[in-house]
Amino acid sequence: MSLKSKILLLALLPLILMTIAVTLISQRQAHYLSEQEIRIFEENLLASKRTELQNYVSLAMTSIAHIVATYEPGDKAAELEIKRVLHGLTYGDDGYFFVYDSAGVNLVHPKQRELVGQNLIDLQDQKGNFVIRELLQKAQEGGGFFRYHWRKPSKGDLEDKLSYVVSIPKLNWMMGTGLYVDDIASEVAKIRQQVDHNIRNTFFTVLTILAGTVTIIVLIGVAINVHATQLADKRLRAIVHKYVQFQVNQRRNFARELHDGINQLMVSVKFRIELARDRLTSDPDSAAENLDKGGDVLNQAIQEVRQISHDLRPSLLDDLGLQAALVSMLDDFAERTGIRHNVRLQLPEHRLPDDIEITLYRIVQEAVTNVERHAEATELVLRVWTQDDQVRVEVKDNGRGFTLNADTHEGIGLMNMRERAELLGGSFEVRSRPTLGTRVRAMFTLEPVT
Repeated sequence: MSLKSKILLLALLPLILMTIAVTLISQRQAHYLSEQEIRIFEENLLASKRTELQNYVSLAMTSIAHIVATYEPGDKAAELEIKRVLHGLTYGDDGYFFVYDSAGVNLVHPKQRELVGQNLIDLQDQKGNFVIRELLQKAQEGGGFFRYHWRKPSKGDLEDKLSYVVSIPKLNWMMGTGLYVDDIASEVAKIRQQVDHNIRNTFFTVLTILAGTVTIIVLIGVAINVHATQLADKRLRAIVHKYVQFQVNQRRNFARELHDGINQLMVSVKFRIELARDRLTSDPDSAAENLDKGGDVLNQAIQEVRQISHDLRPSLLDDLGLQAALVSMLDDFAERTGIRHNVRLQLPEHRLPDDIEITLYRIVQEAVTNVERHAEATELVLRVWTQDDQVRVEVKDNGRGFTLNADTHEGIGLMNMRERAELLGGSFEVRSRPTLGTRVRAMFTLEPVT
């Protein structure tokens, strides 16, 4: 995987993880809140059912109150009248009143007449609840609600039912009524289904937004990548052009030095040798003089060859290393110019790569030459050190400096130093102010040593 792909993935991964985390937390919170709302809704419905049942029972008690008020124990006629009144009190398709004595025998049941006269004290519903026992217990406690399963007349199936019962003390009966709450369960199920549907829609909406966001980021990343690649290609072509131009200039200078320097000296030596040969017998003294002059010219040619060789690759750099080559250069500079110098070198134990060594040496050489020619300085400081897998070089003088701005074009020397640094992927910086001297810095990244 390329570095750019890793960077893009690093940008997308936190976004995706954060979105997933927020979505899951939001879903869980939504489920929790919806369950709370559903429970509140269900409790409110049940509360309204309880109030309704109490009102029904209160009306039923009112309808038989005049009979109960005159009832005497053993008054069978009054008992039959109470049963008749309660038997006729129905509401809706499934609303009715039921009556049981203290032993659990059914006395009134308009919807299931076959139960009248039966002892249902041991009757259990689907959950194992003793229905009649629980209802009698609630009535004895002063009245109360009980929830159980009972056959719904309109459907014929067992449904969830909520009943409210009270006692009739004079007769020692338990009377009550109930409402089937399966409609509440149905309403709650519909609401829960709608909530789940909304949560799923929200989740898919978030996924759609996330997918769109990721797509946009990827497209932007691709666009930036293409633009950066185009800029890098343009920069690379410019660097290659400068490198080729730099090589051409070096070869042109080398050819000029060979032609104008060494070639002329060799021609002069040849002329002196030929002249000495012609006068060897006729004028021995002149021949000797020409040979001496030819030897002097040959020495000049040897010095020229050494200088060219040094310009191409300093032998001291190969033999003793960068530190010795730089110290030797600055010592020769001080001896030649009389300018004080301060050299501080902190190089790694292992030698630097050849391309960095020669480039660093040439940058220092060019900077020192500029100080000698233009700075009018009295002191020069050279620092070379390594930091964070980088080698840095700094040449600073206290000369007259110059004004450096965007409109000022760099000279040949500064341009050469900058191009040398950039060809190796390094950086180059120049800072200068009039009367405050000049500082030249370059930086190169080192490959990790394995």
